[in-house]
Amino acid sequence: MPTVDKKAIVAEIKERFAASAGVIVADYRGLSVKEMRTLRTNVRSVGGEVKIYKNTLAELAIRELAMPSMDALLTGPTAIIFLEGDPVAPAKAVMDFAKEHKLLEVKGGFIEHAVVNAESVKAIASLPAREVLIAKLLGTLQAPASGFVRVLNGPAAAFARALRAVADQKAASAA
Repeated sequence: MPTVDKKAIVAEIKERFAASAGVIVADYRGLSVKEMRTLRTNVRSVGGEVKIYKNTLAELAIRELAMPSMDALLTGPTAIIFLEGDPVAPAKAVMDFAKEHKLLEVKGGFIEHAVVNAESVKAIASLPAREVLIAKLLGTLQAPASGFVRVLNGPAAAFARALRAVADQKAASAA
């Protein structure tokens, strides 16, 4: 029978899973307290949060939420990085930290209602930021309209240039 404290922790894990856009699971074995503090600060600054829970309690919360099983990822010392909003920025922060600190091993995660492996997390981290993607999309959507406006404006602009040339020519011959 789980204790009241464990039930509260499971409820907290469930709440965090439900509120987050995804999670990244990493093995932090061998990292110092200072390095973990740096990881937490880096991830928090871009809208994520690093938490350490017992694997059995995390597995219990995942089962209660009827999410796909993450038992293979929840082995050994496990840090769960909750991604708030845009998952790209926290994933980049984790992967950048992992490049500098080889002891942090990204195992995988849960993003967009699917369990993903470490390679998928690396792919997500390599994406441009959300704002850049939106700007590219808007540019792509705007290109046909601006081209159409230039095509429509072409004959009128040519006519105006021709009238201007005729007026300049008449002014030059009159002078």
